[in-house]
Amino acid sequence: MNVLLVYPRYPDSFWSFSHALKFVGKKAAFPPLGLLTVAALFPESWDTRLIDQNVREVTDQDLSWADMVFVSAMTIQRDAVRDILARCRRLGVTTVAGGPLFTTAPEDYPEADHLVLGEAELTFPPFLDDLATGSAQRIYTTGGRADLALTPLPRWELLDIRDYAAMNIQYSRGCPFDCEFCDITQLFGRRPRTKTREQLIAELDALHTRGWKGGVFFVDDNFIGDRNKLKRELLPTIIAWQEEHGRPFSFFTESSIDLADDSRLMSLMVQAGFTEVFVGIETPHEEGLDESGKVQNRNRDLLESVKRIQRAGLQVQGGFIVGFDSDPASIFEKQIRFIQESGIVTAMVGMLTALRGTKLHQRLAEEGRLLRDASGNNTAIALNFVPRMPADALISGYRQILKGIYAPRPYYRRVITFLKEYRTPPGGFQPNPAHLRAFFTSILFLGVLGRERFQFWKLFAWSLVRRPRLFPLAITLAIFGFHFRKVAESISATGMFEGKECVE
Repeated sequence: MNVLLVYPRYPDSFWSFSHALKFVGKKAAFPPLGLLTVAALFPESWDTRLIDQNVREVTDQDLSWADMVFVSAMTIQRDAVRDILARCRRLGVTTVAGGPLFTTAPEDYPEADHLVLGEAELTFPPFLDDLATGSAQRIYTTGGRADLALTPLPRWELLDIRDYAAMNIQYSRGCPFDCEFCDITQLFGRRPRTKTREQLIAELDALHTRGWKGGVFFVDDNFIGDRNKLKRELLPTIIAWQEEHGRPFSFFTESSIDLADDSRLMSLMVQAGFTEVFVGIETPHEEGLDESGKVQNRNRDLLESVKRIQRAGLQVQGGFIVGFDSDPASIFEKQIRFIQESGIVTAMVGMLTALRGTKLHQRLAEEGRLLRDASGNNTAIALNFVPRMPADALISGYRQILKGIYAPRPYYRRVITFLKEYRTPPGGFQPNPAHLRAFFTSILFLGVLGRERFQFWKLFAWSLVRRPRLFPLAITLAIFGFHFRKVAESISATGMFEGKECVE
Protein backbone atom coordinates (compact mmCIF):
# COMPACT_ATOMS: atom_id res chain seq x y z
CA MET A 1 0.00 0.00 0.00
CA ASN A 2 1.20 3.52 -0.84
CA VAL A 3 0.72 5.89 2.10
CA LEU A 4 1.50 9.59 2.25
CA LEU A 5 1.94 11.43 5.53
CA VAL A 6 1.12 15.14 5.23
CA TYR A 7 1.98 17.74 7.83
CA PRO A 8 -0.10 20.87 7.09
CA ARG A 9 1.34 24.33 6.72
CA TYR A 10 1.63 26.66 9.71
CA PRO A 11 0.55 30.27 9.25
CA ASP A 12 3.07 32.95 10.10
CA SER A 13 3.10 33.08 13.89
CA PHE A 14 5.23 33.70 16.95
CA TRP A 15 6.62 30.15 17.01
CA SER A 16 6.98 29.66 13.25
CA PHE A 17 10.24 31.67 13.30
CA SER A 18 9.60 32.24 9.61
CA HIS A 19 11.41 35.61 9.53
CA ALA A 20 14.43 34.18 11.36
CA LEU A 21 14.81 31.01 9.28
CA LYS A 22 16.22 32.87 6.29
CA PHE A 23 19.19 33.93 8.40
CA VAL A 24 20.23 30.29 8.82
CA GLY A 25 19.03 28.97 5.47
CA LYS A 26 16.42 26.58 6.91
CA LYS A 27 12.89 25.91 5.67
CA ALA A 28 11.08 25.10 8.92
CA ALA A 29 11.70 25.30 12.64
CA PHE A 30 10.88 21.69 13.66
CA PRO A 31 10.01 18.42 11.94
CA PRO A 32 6.61 16.70 12.44
CA LEU A 33 7.58 14.35 15.27
CA GLY A 34 4.07 12.94 15.71
CA LEU A 35 3.80 11.75 12.10
CA LEU A 36 7.33 10.32 12.18
CA THR A 37 6.34 8.31 15.25
CA VAL A 38 3.03 7.13 13.78
CA ALA A 39 4.89 6.02 10.64
CA ALA A 40 6.88 3.61 12.79
CA LEU A 41 3.61 1.79 13.54
CA PHE A 42 2.96 1.06 9.85
CA PRO A 43 3.42 -2.45 8.41
CA GLU A 44 6.89 -2.84 6.92
CA SER A 45 5.37 -3.69 3.53
CA TRP A 46 3.82 -0.24 3.14
CA ASP A 47 5.55 2.22 0.81
CA THR A 48 5.66 5.36 2.98
CA ARG A 49 6.41 8.97 2.11
CA LEU A 50 6.18 12.14 4.18
CA ILE A 51 5.68 15.71 3.00
CA ASP A 52 5.90 18.64 5.38
CA GLN A 53 4.06 21.55 3.77
CA ASN A 54 6.30 23.90 5.72
CA VAL A 55 9.20 22.56 3.65
CA ARG A 56 7.57 21.98 0.26
CA GLU A 57 4.10 22.06 -1.24
CA VAL A 58 2.01 18.96 -1.72
CA THR A 59 1.04 18.48 -5.37
CA ASP A 60 -2.00 16.64 -6.72
CA GLN A 61 0.45 14.13 -8.15
CA ASP A 62 1.74 13.45 -4.62
CA LEU A 63 -1.81 12.89 -3.38
CA SER A 64 -2.84 10.72 -6.33
CA TRP A 65 0.16 8.43 -5.78
CA ALA A 66 -1.19 7.49 -2.36
CA ASP A 67 -3.80 4.88 -1.50
CA MET A 68 -4.18 6.67 1.82
CA VAL A 69 -3.20 10.11 3.06
CA PHE A 70 -2.53 10.51 6.79
CA VAL A 71 -2.89 13.99 8.30
CA SER A 72 -2.00 15.14 11.81
CA ALA A 73 -2.39 18.71 13.02
CA MET A 74 -2.92 21.22 15.77
CA THR A 75 -5.64 23.86 15.86
CA ILE A 76 -3.49 26.57 14.28
CA GLN A 77 -3.15 24.40 11.14
CA ARG A 78 -6.91 24.10 10.66
CA ASP A 79 -7.16 26.02 7.38
CA ALA A 80 -4.38 24.03 5.73
CA VAL A 81 -6.00 20.80 6.97
CA ARG A 82 -9.31 21.63 5.31
CA ASP A 83 -7.50 22.31 2.06
CA ILE A 84 -5.69 18.95 2.14
CA LEU A 85 -8.85 17.02 3.02
CA ALA A 86 -10.82 18.75 0.26
CA ARG A 87 -8.15 18.02 -2.34
CA CYS A 88 -8.02 14.36 -1.32
CA ARG A 89 -11.79 14.06 -1.55
CA ARG A 90 -11.76 15.63 -5.02
CA LEU A 91 -9.08 13.16 -6.13
CA GLY A 92 -10.81 10.20 -4.53
CA VAL A 93 -8.00 9.48 -2.06
CA THR A 94 -8.85 7.99 1.34
CA THR A 95 -7.88 10.16 4.32
CA VAL A 96 -6.95 9.22 7.88
CA ALA A 97 -6.78 12.06 10.41
CA GLY A 98 -5.45 12.28 13.96
CA GLY A 99 -3.70 14.57 16.42
CA PRO A 100 -4.92 17.30 18.82
CA LEU A 101 -7.03 19.18 16.26
CA PHE A 102 -9.20 16.16 15.46
CA THR A 103 -9.19 14.67 18.96
CA THR A 104 -10.73 17.81 20.49
CA ALA A 105 -13.30 18.41 17.71
CA PRO A 106 -13.89 15.25 15.60
CA GLU A 107 -17.39 16.35 14.63
CA ASP A 108 -15.97 19.31 12.73
CA TYR A 109 -14.32 17.11 10.10
CA PRO A 110 -16.96 15.00 8.30
CA GLU A 111 -14.76 15.11 5.19
CA ALA A 112 -12.15 12.84 6.82
CA ASP A 113 -12.73 9.18 5.95
CA HIS A 114 -11.19 7.84 9.18
CA LEU A 115 -10.49 9.54 12.50
CA VAL A 116 -7.87 7.86 14.70
CA LEU A 117 -8.07 9.92 17.88
CA GLY A 118 -6.28 10.11 21.19
CA GLU A 119 -2.88 8.53 21.67
CA ALA A 120 -1.85 6.57 18.57
CA GLU A 121 -0.18 3.74 20.51
CA LEU A 122 -3.69 2.73 21.66
CA THR A 123 -5.97 3.59 18.73
CA PHE A 124 -3.78 2.98 15.69
CA PRO A 125 -3.20 -0.81 16.05
CA PRO A 126 -6.97 -1.57 16.09
CA PHE A 127 -7.40 0.60 13.01
CA LEU A 128 -4.63 -1.30 11.23
CA ASP A 129 -6.14 -4.64 12.24
CA ASP A 130 -9.56 -3.67 10.89
CA LEU A 131 -8.03 -2.18 7.75
CA ALA A 132 -6.31 -5.48 7.00
CA THR A 133 -9.66 -7.30 7.11
CA GLY A 134 -11.55 -4.64 5.16
CA SER A 135 -13.64 -3.62 8.16
CA ALA A 136 -12.09 -0.28 9.16
CA GLN A 137 -14.47 1.92 11.15
CA ARG A 138 -14.69 5.69 10.76
CA ILE A 139 -13.75 6.64 14.34
CA TYR A 140 -11.27 5.07 16.74
CA THR A 141 -10.95 6.55 20.19
CA THR A 142 -10.08 5.57 23.73
CA GLY A 143 -10.21 6.99 27.22
CA GLY A 144 -6.99 5.24 28.19
CA ARG A 145 -3.42 6.47 28.42
CA ALA A 146 -0.57 4.90 26.48
CA ASP A 147 2.44 3.19 28.02
CA LEU A 148 5.28 5.25 26.52
CA ALA A 149 7.65 2.31 26.93
CA LEU A 150 5.83 0.95 23.87
CA THR A 151 6.28 4.09 21.76
CA PRO A 152 8.44 3.29 18.71
CA LEU A 153 11.51 5.13 17.47
CA PRO A 154 10.53 7.91 15.01
CA ARG A 155 11.31 7.19 11.36
CA TRP A 156 13.79 9.99 10.74
CA GLU A 157 14.72 8.57 7.33
CA LEU A 158 11.43 9.90 5.93
CA LEU A 159 12.68 13.50 5.86
CA ASP A 160 15.81 15.55 5.26
CA ILE A 161 16.93 16.88 8.64
CA ARG A 162 18.91 19.62 6.88
CA ASP A 163 15.63 21.43 6.16
CA TYR A 164 15.06 22.15 9.86
CA ALA A 165 16.50 24.57 12.40
CA ALA A 166 16.17 22.05 15.26
CA MET A 167 15.15 18.47 15.93
CA ASN A 168 12.68 17.27 18.56
CA ILE A 169 12.18 14.44 21.03
CA GLN A 170 9.36 13.52 23.39
CA TYR A 171 10.22 12.08 26.80
CA SER A 172 6.95 12.46 28.72
CA ARG A 173 3.25 13.20 28.39
CA GLY A 174 0.96 14.73 30.97
CA CYS A 175 1.25 17.56 33.47
CA PRO A 176 0.57 17.50 37.23
CA PHE A 177 -1.04 20.96 37.03
CA ASP A 178 -4.50 21.69 35.65
CA CYS A 179 -4.67 25.34 34.56
CA GLU A 180 -8.14 26.46 33.50
CA PHE A 181 -7.11 27.62 30.01
CA CYS A 182 -4.87 24.63 29.13
CA ASP A 183 -5.98 21.47 27.28
CA ILE A 184 -2.93 19.31 28.08
CA THR A 185 -4.52 17.42 30.96
CA GLN A 186 -7.58 16.71 28.83
CA LEU A 187 -5.35 15.29 26.09
CA PHE A 188 -2.69 13.53 28.17
CA GLY A 189 -3.79 13.46 31.82
CA ARG A 190 -2.25 14.77 35.03
CA ARG A 191 0.02 11.83 35.83
CA PRO A 192 3.29 12.26 33.91
CA ARG A 193 4.20 9.18 31.88
CA THR A 194 7.73 8.75 30.57
CA LYS A 195 9.79 6.75 28.14
CA THR A 196 12.65 4.64 29.45
CA ARG A 197 16.17 6.01 29.45
CA GLU A 198 17.06 3.28 26.92
CA GLN A 199 14.45 4.70 24.56
CA LEU A 200 15.82 8.22 24.97
CA ILE A 201 19.37 7.10 24.30
CA ALA A 202 18.16 5.27 21.18
CA GLU A 203 16.55 8.49 19.97
CA LEU A 204 19.69 10.53 20.64
CA ASP A 205 21.74 7.88 18.83
CA ALA A 206 19.38 7.99 15.86
CA LEU A 207 19.76 11.76 15.47
CA HIS A 208 23.52 11.59 15.98
CA THR A 209 23.86 8.79 13.41
CA ARG A 210 22.04 10.90 10.86
CA GLY A 211 24.63 13.65 11.38
CA TRP A 212 22.60 16.10 13.42
CA LYS A 213 24.44 18.67 15.53
CA GLY A 214 22.65 21.51 17.25
CA GLY A 215 19.37 22.15 19.00
CA VAL A 216 16.98 19.42 20.12
CA PHE A 217 13.59 20.39 21.55
CA PHE A 218 12.10 18.14 24.24
CA VAL A 219 8.45 18.74 23.36
CA ASP A 220 7.13 17.66 26.79
CA ASP A 221 4.49 20.03 28.08
CA ASN A 222 6.15 19.94 31.51
CA PHE A 223 9.55 18.28 31.35
CA ILE A 224 9.92 18.27 35.15
CA GLY A 225 6.61 16.55 35.85
CA ASP A 226 8.51 13.59 37.34
CA ARG A 227 11.57 15.36 38.69
CA ASN A 228 12.78 12.46 40.83
CA LYS A 229 13.13 10.22 37.79
CA LEU A 230 14.90 13.03 35.95
CA LYS A 231 17.48 13.47 38.70
CA ARG A 232 17.91 9.79 39.42
CA GLU A 233 17.91 8.30 35.92
CA LEU A 234 17.49 10.40 32.82
CA LEU A 235 19.73 13.44 33.27
CA PRO A 236 22.80 11.49 34.51
CA THR A 237 22.37 9.21 31.49
CA ILE A 238 22.19 12.16 29.09
CA ILE A 239 25.22 13.78 30.72
CA ALA A 240 27.24 10.61 30.15
CA TRP A 241 26.01 10.33 26.55
CA GLN A 242 26.88 13.95 25.78
CA GLU A 243 30.40 13.54 27.16
CA GLU A 244 30.93 10.33 25.21
CA HIS A 245 29.84 11.94 21.93
CA GLY A 246 31.52 15.34 22.26
CA ARG A 247 28.38 17.26 23.38
CA PRO A 248 26.78 17.52 19.90
CA PHE A 249 23.36 18.67 21.14
CA SER A 250 21.92 21.59 23.07
CA PHE A 251 18.47 20.99 24.52
CA PHE A 252 15.48 23.16 25.29
CA THR A 253 12.09 22.31 26.73
CA GLU A 254 9.03 23.48 28.69
CA SER A 255 8.79 23.60 32.45
CA SER A 256 6.68 24.96 35.27
CA ILE A 257 8.08 27.83 37.31
CA ASP A 258 8.78 25.60 40.31
CA LEU A 259 11.93 24.49 38.50
CA ALA A 260 13.43 27.54 40.23
CA ASP A 261 13.00 25.80 43.59
CA ASP A 262 15.25 22.85 42.70
CA SER A 263 18.88 23.90 42.32
CA ARG A 264 20.03 20.29 41.91
CA LEU A 265 17.65 19.71 39.03
CA MET A 266 18.70 22.92 37.29
CA SER A 267 22.36 22.02 37.70
CA LEU A 268 21.83 18.58 36.18
CA MET A 269 19.86 20.04 33.27
CA VAL A 270 22.66 22.49 32.48
CA GLN A 271 25.27 19.72 32.71
CA ALA A 272 23.16 17.64 30.33
CA GLY A 273 23.18 20.45 27.77
CA PHE A 274 19.87 22.22 28.40
CA THR A 275 20.12 25.90 27.58
CA GLU A 276 16.51 27.14 27.47
CA VAL A 277 13.16 26.52 29.16
CA PHE A 278 9.76 27.88 28.24
CA VAL A 279 7.82 28.81 31.38
CA GLY A 280 4.17 29.81 31.60
CA ILE A 281 4.35 33.01 33.66
CA GLU A 282 0.93 34.18 32.43
CA THR A 283 0.54 37.27 34.61
CA PRO A 284 2.20 39.16 37.48
CA HIS A 285 -1.32 39.85 38.80
CA GLU A 286 -2.04 37.47 41.68
CA GLU A 287 -5.80 37.51 41.11
CA GLY A 288 -5.29 36.34 37.53
CA LEU A 289 -3.21 33.40 38.73
CA ASP A 290 -5.91 32.52 41.24
CA GLU A 291 -8.67 32.79 38.63
CA SER A 292 -6.88 30.52 36.14
CA GLY A 293 -5.87 27.87 38.66
CA LYS A 294 -2.18 28.58 38.12
CA VAL A 295 -1.33 27.26 41.58
CA GLN A 296 2.37 26.72 40.86
CA ASN A 297 2.83 30.45 40.19
CA ARG A 298 0.93 31.76 43.19
CA ASN A 299 2.44 33.12 46.40
CA ARG A 300 5.95 33.40 45.00
CA ASP A 301 8.25 36.13 43.76
CA LEU A 302 7.94 35.43 40.04
CA LEU A 303 10.69 37.86 39.12
CA GLU A 304 13.17 36.28 41.50
CA SER A 305 12.19 32.80 40.30
CA VAL A 306 13.01 33.80 36.72
CA LYS A 307 16.34 35.30 37.77
CA ARG A 308 17.21 32.14 39.70
CA ILE A 309 16.69 30.00 36.59
CA GLN A 310 18.73 32.40 34.47
CA ARG A 311 21.57 32.45 36.98
CA ALA A 312 21.60 28.64 36.89
CA GLY A 313 22.47 28.81 33.18
CA LEU A 314 19.04 28.46 31.55
CA GLN A 315 17.42 31.04 29.32
CA VAL A 316 13.80 31.62 30.28
CA GLN A 317 11.28 31.96 27.50
CA GLY A 318 7.98 33.15 28.90
CA GLY A 319 4.30 32.85 28.11
CA PHE A 320 2.03 35.75 29.14
CA ILE A 321 -1.73 36.26 28.91
CA VAL A 322 -4.04 39.25 29.11
CA GLY A 323 -7.82 39.09 29.16
CA PHE A 324 -8.52 37.37 32.46
CA ASP A 325 -11.77 38.47 34.08
CA SER A 326 -9.80 39.84 37.03
CA ASP A 327 -7.36 41.92 34.95
CA PRO A 328 -7.31 45.59 36.02
CA ALA A 329 -6.80 48.44 33.57
CA SER A 330 -3.16 48.61 34.71
CA ILE A 331 -2.37 45.04 33.62
CA PHE A 332 -0.74 46.10 30.35
CA GLU A 333 1.85 48.33 32.02
CA LYS A 334 2.43 45.65 34.65
CA GLN A 335 3.12 43.04 31.98
CA ILE A 336 5.55 45.32 30.14
CA ARG A 337 7.37 46.19 33.35
CA PHE A 338 7.69 42.55 34.40
CA ILE A 339 8.94 41.39 31.00
CA GLN A 340 11.51 44.18 30.78
CA GLU A 341 12.79 43.73 34.35
CA SER A 342 12.95 39.95 34.09
CA GLY A 343 15.08 39.95 30.96
CA ILE A 344 12.79 37.38 29.33
CA VAL A 345 13.84 38.00 25.75
CA THR A 346 11.42 35.56 24.13
CA ALA A 347 8.14 36.74 25.63
CA MET A 348 5.06 35.28 23.97
CA VAL A 349 2.15 37.51 24.96
CA GLY A 350 -1.36 36.60 23.86
CA MET A 351 -4.95 37.38 24.63
CA LEU A 352 -6.77 34.69 26.58
CA THR A 353 -8.24 32.00 24.32
CA ALA A 354 -10.90 29.43 25.22
CA LEU A 355 -9.76 26.13 23.69
CA ARG A 356 -12.11 23.20 23.40
CA GLY A 357 -11.70 20.64 26.13
CA THR A 358 -10.58 23.15 28.75
CA LYS A 359 -12.29 24.17 31.95
CA LEU A 360 -12.26 27.72 30.63
CA HIS A 361 -14.22 26.71 27.53
CA GLN A 362 -16.78 24.90 29.66
CA ARG A 363 -17.17 27.82 32.08
CA LEU A 364 -17.57 30.42 29.35
CA ALA A 365 -20.08 28.21 27.54
CA GLU A 366 -22.13 27.95 30.71
CA GLU A 367 -21.96 31.74 31.09
CA GLY A 368 -23.07 32.27 27.47
CA ARG A 369 -19.87 34.13 26.58
CA LEU A 370 -18.42 31.92 23.85
CA LEU A 371 -18.45 33.36 20.33
CA ARG A 372 -16.65 30.85 18.11
CA ASP A 373 -13.87 28.27 18.00
CA ALA A 374 -10.36 29.39 18.82
CA SER A 375 -8.01 30.03 15.93
CA GLY A 376 -5.20 28.15 17.65
CA ASN A 377 -2.89 31.13 17.18
CA ASN A 378 -2.51 32.38 20.74
CA THR A 379 -0.91 35.65 19.69
CA ALA A 380 -3.57 36.66 17.16
CA ILE A 381 -6.13 39.37 17.82
CA ALA A 382 -9.06 36.99 17.56
CA LEU A 383 -11.23 36.97 20.66
CA ASN A 384 -13.47 33.90 20.79
CA PHE A 385 -15.37 34.95 23.91
CA VAL A 386 -16.82 38.11 25.44
CA PRO A 387 -14.25 39.50 27.92
CA ARG A 388 -15.12 41.35 31.12
CA MET A 389 -12.85 44.23 30.14
CA PRO A 390 -14.23 46.29 27.22
CA ALA A 391 -12.95 44.55 24.09
CA ASP A 392 -11.52 47.70 22.52
CA ALA A 393 -9.56 48.45 25.72
CA LEU A 394 -8.21 44.87 25.78
CA ILE A 395 -7.11 44.98 22.15
CA SER A 396 -5.59 48.44 22.54
CA GLY A 397 -3.72 47.34 25.65
CA TYR A 398 -2.49 44.20 23.94
CA ARG A 399 -1.07 46.26 21.07
CA GLN A 400 0.53 48.50 23.66
CA ILE A 401 2.38 45.49 25.12
CA LEU A 402 3.61 44.31 21.72
CA LYS A 403 5.02 47.73 20.95
CA GLY A 404 6.40 48.12 24.47
CA ILE A 405 8.46 44.91 24.36
CA TYR A 406 9.32 44.36 20.67
CA ALA A 407 10.15 47.83 19.38
CA PRO A 408 13.95 47.83 18.83
CA ARG A 409 14.93 49.96 21.81
CA PRO A 410 13.11 48.04 24.59
CA TYR A 411 13.89 44.68 22.97
CA TYR A 412 17.65 45.24 22.78
CA ARG A 413 17.66 46.72 26.27
CA ARG A 414 16.00 43.52 27.49
CA VAL A 415 18.61 41.37 25.73
CA ILE A 416 21.38 43.15 27.64
CA THR A 417 19.43 42.80 30.92
CA PHE A 418 19.29 39.07 30.30
CA LEU A 419 22.94 38.69 29.26
CA LYS A 420 24.05 40.43 32.46
CA GLU A 421 22.18 37.81 34.51
CA TYR A 422 22.82 34.69 32.45
CA ARG A 423 25.53 32.18 33.27
CA THR A 424 27.49 30.86 30.29
CA PRO A 425 26.77 27.14 29.72
CA PRO A 426 29.62 24.58 29.98
CA GLY A 427 31.74 24.58 26.84
CA GLY A 428 30.25 27.84 25.60
CA PHE A 429 28.60 27.87 22.17
CA GLN A 430 29.97 25.67 19.42
CA PRO A 431 30.05 27.42 16.01
CA ASN A 432 28.70 25.68 12.93
CA PRO A 433 28.09 26.75 9.31
CA ALA A 434 24.52 27.84 10.10
CA HIS A 435 25.79 30.15 12.86
CA LEU A 436 28.36 31.70 10.54
CA ARG A 437 25.75 32.28 7.85
CA ALA A 438 23.42 33.83 10.42
CA PHE A 439 26.21 36.12 11.65
CA PHE A 440 27.00 37.60 8.25
CA THR A 441 23.33 37.81 7.24
CA SER A 442 22.52 39.65 10.46
CA ILE A 443 25.18 42.26 9.75
CA LEU A 444 23.51 43.02 6.43
CA PHE A 445 19.83 42.86 7.39
CA LEU A 446 20.07 44.20 10.95
CA GLY A 447 23.29 46.21 11.04
CA VAL A 448 23.05 47.89 7.63
CA LEU A 449 19.49 47.74 6.31
CA GLY A 450 17.51 47.38 9.54
CA ARG A 451 15.85 50.21 11.40
CA GLU A 452 17.29 48.65 14.55
CA ARG A 453 20.87 49.11 13.32
CA PHE A 454 21.86 51.50 16.13
CA GLN A 455 20.69 49.05 18.79
CA PHE A 456 22.24 46.12 16.89
CA TRP A 457 25.71 47.67 16.83
CA LYS A 458 25.38 48.73 20.47
CA LEU A 459 24.62 45.12 21.45
CA PHE A 460 27.36 43.89 19.11
CA ALA A 461 30.00 46.03 20.81
CA TRP A 462 28.67 45.53 24.35
CA SER A 463 28.66 41.75 24.12
CA LEU A 464 32.11 41.58 22.53
CA VAL A 465 33.60 43.69 25.30
CA ARG A 466 31.52 42.68 28.34
CA ARG A 467 30.38 39.08 27.64
CA PRO A 468 32.45 37.75 24.71
CA ARG A 469 31.56 34.11 25.41
CA LEU A 470 27.90 35.06 24.94
CA PHE A 471 28.48 36.93 21.68
CA PRO A 472 26.95 34.15 19.49
CA LEU A 473 23.88 34.14 21.72
CA ALA A 474 23.60 37.92 21.48
CA ILE A 475 23.52 37.71 17.68
CA THR A 476 20.97 34.89 17.81
CA LEU A 477 18.69 36.96 20.04
CA ALA A 478 19.04 39.94 17.70
CA ILE A 479 17.81 37.71 14.87
CA PHE A 480 14.92 36.43 16.98
CA GLY A 481 14.00 40.03 17.70
CA PHE A 482 13.68 40.69 13.97
CA HIS A 483 11.19 37.83 13.68
CA PHE A 484 9.22 38.81 16.79
CA ARG A 485 9.01 42.40 15.63
CA LYS A 486 7.67 41.36 12.21
CA VAL A 487 5.06 39.15 13.83
CA ALA A 488 4.11 41.84 16.36
CA GLU A 489 3.69 44.40 13.60
CA SER A 490 1.50 41.98 11.66
CA ILE A 491 -0.64 41.28 14.72
CA SER A 492 -1.04 44.95 15.52
CA ALA A 493 -2.15 45.70 11.98
CA THR A 494 -5.04 43.19 12.09
CA GLY A 495 -7.94 42.25 14.28
CA MET A 496 -11.02 44.01 15.54
CA PHE A 497 -13.94 43.27 17.78
CA GLU A 498 -17.37 44.69 17.11
CA GLY A 499 -20.21 43.52 19.30
CA LYS A 500 -20.03 39.77 18.81
CA GLU A 501 -17.89 39.73 15.69
CA CYS A 502 -14.16 39.24 15.93
CA VAL A 503 -12.15 39.25 12.72
CA GLU A 504 -8.49 38.32 12.36
